[in-house]
Amino acid sequence: MRVVVQRCKRAEVTVNHRSIGRIDKGLMLLVGVTHEDTEQDAKYLAEKIAGLRIFEDETGKMNLSVLETDGQILSVSQFTLYGDCRKGKRPNFMAAARPEQAEPLYDKFNDLLRAQGLQVETGAFGEMMDVSLTNWGPVTLVIDSK
Repeated sequence: MRVVVQRCKRAEVTVNHRSIGRIDKGLMLLVGVTHEDTEQDAKYLAEKIAGLRIFEDETGKMNLSVLETDGQILSVSQFTLYGDCRKGKRPNFMAAARPEQAEPLYDKFNDLLRAQGLQVETGAFGEMMDVSLTNWGPVTLVIDSK
């Protein structure tokens, strides 16, 4: 699994001009699943992201996690994270898991974040979505379970 983590002041996802998920201060996650991913990958990433110290403490040092700051999470499935652009001009998405494998693992990942006490909003799996955010910092990281 691969996750793009963006620290944000706000984030929202809409489908057909209707808001389906919105958060204030927290993390915007773009989540990709590949063929060999398992629940262990989801568990590793959920624990890593919940404890990731990328929020500033009272001295201005990145020393606090989303849990410690009462932040929220907006998690959006993103198969294009496994796009291969090495050949030609059109990305190849063969490394992305098929929906019947990816959706349950994406759901499990979100459930594991919730089990740690985080409020998690989501996009709509497989839908065309509009995602907006105010990246705070900016702080953007890519975390891969492999």
